[in-house]
Amino acid sequence: DVAVNYAMKQINNSTKHLLVYRHAKSDWDADYEDDFYRPLSKRGRKSAEVMGKLLSKSKQVPDLIITSAAVRAKETLKISKKTGNWKCKIKESDILYFQGVNTILNLVKDSSNKHSSIMLIGHEPKLTQIVSSLIGGGDVRLPTASMARIDFFINDWVDLKPGFGTLRWLLQPSFFME
Repeated sequence: DVAVNYAMKQINNSTKHLLVYRHAKSDWDADYEDDFYRPLSKRGRKSAEVMGKLLSKSKQVPDLIITSAAVRAKETLKISKKTGNWKCKIKESDILYFQGVNTILNLVKDSSNKHSSIMLIGHEPKLTQIVSSLIGGGDVRLPTASMARIDFFINDWVDLKPGFGTLRWLLQPSFFME
């Protein structure tokens, strides 16, 4: 109990945190016009449900979610939000699909400081690059529907910088599925 209380105290002491959520598994066999429109697979929908519930049960639902406008990212959000009964502000952005890491980080930096917790829902390899950059390097891998939490001891999102974050956790839905 002492170790759990200490860990929770450390988690709650960070000023801002970023949740990085890779979209769930997509359906490569579906009929879609372009990669942007590729939907989720059955397994992807189940993983999104699991992660939605998990985040809710851990009481770590963010204040703001910024999702890629791609179909599979929006479906991941819709399913996770519904299953987890998330109540938070949603912002959709093409930047998470079409732009690079620095532009995505600028999107976070431009966010209101009233949000202490922001989630990005997007794609590989950008999300892995973001996590690795923010924690100062390392070999990080985000399988589909995985979620990472990075804590920052900053008061203003504009102060977000590579190497300033601490990887608090990285969770994969397969650890929680039957």
